[in-house]
Amino acid sequence: MTAHWNRQRPSGMPSHRYRDVFDRVAVPLAERDWPARRLTEAPLWVPVDLRDGNQALAEPMDPPRKRRFFELLVAMGYKEIEVGYPSASQTDFDFVRLLATSELAPPDVTVSVFTAARRDLIERTVESVRGMRNPVVIHLYTATAPTWREVVLGHSRETLADLILAGARDVLELSAGLPDVRFEFSPEVFNLTEPDYVLEVCDAVTTLWDATPERPVILNLPATVEVATPNVYADQIEYMHKHLARRDAVVLSVHPHNDRGTGVACAELAVLAGAQRVEGCVFGNGERTGNVDLATLALNLHAQGVDPMIDFSDIDEVRRTVEHCNRIEVHPRHPYVGDLVHTAFSGTHQDAIRKGLAEHRAHALATGRPESEIAWRVPYLPVDPADLGRTYEEVIRVNSQSGKGGIGYLLEREHGVVLDREREIAFGRHVQRHADATGAEVTAAELGELWEVFARGE
Repeated sequence: MTAHWNRQRPSGMPSHRYRDVFDRVAVPLAERDWPARRLTEAPLWVPVDLRDGNQALAEPMDPPRKRRFFELLVAMGYKEIEVGYPSASQTDFDFVRLLATSELAPPDVTVSVFTAARRDLIERTVESVRGMRNPVVIHLYTATAPTWREVVLGHSRETLADLILAGARDVLELSAGLPDVRFEFSPEVFNLTEPDYVLEVCDAVTTLWDATPERPVILNLPATVEVATPNVYADQIEYMHKHLARRDAVVLSVHPHNDRGTGVACAELAVLAGAQRVEGCVFGNGERTGNVDLATLALNLHAQGVDPMIDFSDIDEVRRTVEHCNRIEVHPRHPYVGDLVHTAFSGTHQDAIRKGLAEHRAHALATGRPESEIAWRVPYLPVDPADLGRTYEEVIRVNSQSGKGGIGYLLEREHGVVLDREREIAFGRHVQRHADATGAEVTAAELGELWEVFARGE
């Protein structure tokens, strides 16, 4: 019998124009290892807020903002930071020179600079890092996907490969004499490039740069424009992981964007597929829908018991700094950092959280251990807000959707009034009538006033 309840009418949108996307990105991978793997350690994190994120801002960062953002990244524990595109603007060039001529960058932080494969731009880039005491990564990129090759660059596969290798030779030649320099290559739009071609180009670059396990080359494989489901990107990364000629001499890196809203999933699956390094922005700023969100990635690891190796213990201060530097507010529902991500208005959620918090505290008292050492088992809260420097004050808030449990919890926490079940039910109804009438959230102060009226029997 045919079901009719789920039938939908065609939208009339020209979706057929995009049907060949999957065929263009498919890889010849017969067996996959990534579905059976688990994330057990943090990858190498590389924030690109000062370069990629900065390019996406309506008002790019001025020098004080760039410096403040850099200092934040250092304080959080990032050990490699892409600091700019020195040939793109005088501001970027000057900031790199500041790092080269000051002690702003701690000696254990690697400074990465970005350049297109053109000799004059490479010269300018190398000039910006000359005298740098820190380790340096020179990051060379060229778009390799067919549409970019043909429409933007006007090259065949062969002539573009020649251009890339010429740029790689220029990097090698012009950086000679720099004391501690490593190289990175990005075949931009990797995820839309033919697998055999990108493998050929990457192998040629690692050969030219003489990649060795002692001096590895970073191959960064970006999903520059998301066009397929995350499993496809994982297949592409695993194909490269298994077929690169000098795999033990390569740090395999990914740089997902978020056009389909699945940048975090792409990065997580890519690490399962063999990637060792992830480039992104702290809260996902970037061109169009943004770069992958490093905070979400790191705290997803934290939430499954893996040390993210980056300090988010004062996430509100991190957010304030990022908002100031980018001049863009973080959404209140943004994972982990948004104002509302630990907040419950729903009565059933509030009741579960209230009971979970009570059980958590009781376990700590019974064992004599600090709450921070007790396994976290609170419903609806995937991580303890205290891990991120948050308090429990905003966990339960009251509006017309709230129930007696949340109302009782807030009354006890804010005003020290503990109600028995019967009074809690009655007062809960009283508060809900008020919330329904006003249509607004009931603040802690208003809740106290409502209790005073209720207690007097008015």
